[in-house]
Amino acid sequence: MRLIIKEKDVFRLNKFIEWLIYMFGYILVFILVSKVFKSIHVDEKHYYLYSTLIVFVIYILNQTIKPILVTLTIPITGLTLGLFYPCINLFILKLADWILGGYFELENIFISLFVAIILSIMNFIVEELIKKILKKVKKHG
Repeated sequence: MRLIIKEKDVFRLNKFIEWLIYMFGYILVFILVSKVFKSIHVDEKHYYLYSTLIVFVIYILNQTIKPILVTLTIPITGLTLGLFYPCINLFILKLADWILGGYFELENIFISLFVAIILSIMNFIVEELIKKILKKVKKHG
């Protein structure tokens, strides 16, 4: 399996490797945030398993429902100069809360919004990290 793929003079990371990087980043950030804030409850019986499951559900929701929500809320996001976008992430988190029931609970809406913002920042950092890796490969390859 190749880590970096070159297509028509464009370098990109293998989709599976990119997915693993995102998942690892999300899991790490989610575990840290859920340990810091008491209003985020993850079932303690199998904490790391449920944290991974929560991140997987959030990933699936981000790939399926989030593009539709972003498209539908373009006018509101434009009027608020992008400040509405974290509310979409908050909706995704609350939807994951509803799907997973007692295994994952978000009690405080403001802390949940803060977690959504942190996950967005982590997403940006991972994207920049991937771009930096691909630039180095392009220079040397």
